[in-house]
Amino acid sequence: MSLPQFNDIKGLSNTEISDAIIKTEKELFNLKFKKATRQPFQSHEIKFAKRRLAQLKTILTLRLEVLEQSNRNAVADLIQK
Repeated sequence: MSLPQFNDIKGLSNTEISDAIIKTEKELFNLKFKKATRQPFQSHEIKFAKRRLAQLKTILTLRLEVLEQSNRNAVADLIQK
């Protein structure tokens, strides 16, 4: 498994990103649980999961900020009219 790429995430829709966030959080929890109970696991997968989770949350936050800004502009245009 290679490091997740930010460009791969950009093509996803907001609902797909939300689903991927939930899936990645569960995966990260399971990996941490395996580590805590000393079960065999590949330690680099924790790093990959953390990075993917940060990328997913970043792109979702950026998209929501753009939507919020466009809504503010639309409201401001309506008020000015």
